[in-house]
Amino acid sequence: MHSGDITIESISKIEGSAGIKVVIENNKVTDLKFYINDYRRFYSQTVKGTPITAVPAFLSRICGTCSVAHLFASLETIEKAQGITITEQTKLIRRLAYNALMIRDHALHLYFFVLPDILGLDSILDIPDDGDDLGHILLHDSFDIKKLGTDLSEATIGAAIHAPLPTIGGMLRNPDPQKFPELIDRLEAVRPQVLRGIQTFYDWQESLVRDSDYIYLRNDKQFDFLEGNIVISGGPAIPEAEFMNFLKTVVIPYSESKGYLISKTKEDYLVGALARINFNKDLLHKRTVKDTKKYLGVFPSDNVYHNNLAQAIEILQCVDDAIDILKTIKITEEKPVTAPVRAGTGVGVVEAPRGVLYHMAKIDASGKIEDYDVIVPTSQNQINIERDLKHYFNENLDKPEKELKLNAEKIIRAYDPCMSCATNFLKIDWIRV
Repeated sequence: MHSGDITIESISKIEGSAGIKVVIENNKVTDLKFYINDYRRFYSQTVKGTPITAVPAFLSRICGTCSVAHLFASLETIEKAQGITITEQTKLIRRLAYNALMIRDHALHLYFFVLPDILGLDSILDIPDDGDDLGHILLHDSFDIKKLGTDLSEATIGAAIHAPLPTIGGMLRNPDPQKFPELIDRLEAVRPQVLRGIQTFYDWQESLVRDSDYIYLRNDKQFDFLEGNIVISGGPAIPEAEFMNFLKTVVIPYSESKGYLISKTKEDYLVGALARINFNKDLLHKRTVKDTKKYLGVFPSDNVYHNNLAQAIEILQCVDDAIDILKTIKITEEKPVTAPVRAGTGVGVVEAPRGVLYHMAKIDASGKIEDYDVIVPTSQNQINIERDLKHYFNENLDKPEKELKLNAEKIIRAYDPCMSCATNFLKIDWIRV
């Protein structure tokens, strides 16, 4: 029998840290709090009064690992507010760069943070550094995959983090096509390594199934992270500009971080790769579908651990899409599209690696920011994570505390929370009384 409070001092292998407190009475969870100590950095406040030309690069500093996601969301926001329509070449360059982001970021999460859980190890440092051990092979696969994502990003937009070349309306300098053949060869060579990872995450039998709503971006023409409408669990498409009309903001005082519910149903929801693959797998690249048919059969899935498998499949999707773009794009010299500065409001929504990322800018007639808002995926998933943890504890209180602690960590990691997107520090506590 368990009773009292449970506190866990820290949870490792997430990009940041987090905190939970569990209250157990008569062998039942009576309260569970997933809390975020948010030492606010006020990015959206700092840009007020700033010329729009300086805003995207500044806001890309919100998060290192998702720098490109914030950069592109901000560019889209300002371009819409200013009535700027980018060229098809710029769209392809951004799509190529975003493939690079997903390849690099998903590899970081899956191999550096989740793989030790699969292998029953504490960290990647415990993986043998030589031999034919599967962990050793997969870890070195990850080095190749992650470096390829970084190199593709550098060749496309100048850097993997805080990229200097994208600007409002286009590019300050276009990619060098002479680099494309080598990148194509490396992308082709890495596909078997990516498929080995997909098999590994498919074979992992961890499960936590709970009915959830999902929010994701959908472009009916292609599997897309940058363009489309917002959809809630297969329902009608919602224009990006109306996104906030469908959300209810929830103040979580013990967390110091906002949470979000679907306003109509007051239900929590999940964003991320699981949502994307659940509802957009029909749009995946034909080559990706051919080589992952067995794995795609598990989707749609309500198992939160399948977020890891979905990310692994997305790596292959991005590899295959990048190959196509590099083979077909014809780079021509063009200047960024410009328009006379005007007052206006713009909304930009992209799929960050961890899910839907929302930027909103209100701009005055002089081209300066009047108001700005950012909603990151981890904040949107916070309530869902909390309820998943409560469900897990109520179903497993007969297990030893050490096992409860480890599995709670795995559940949180399955969401791939990037705490630094919204916070500087997150602490996870469990206390038994």
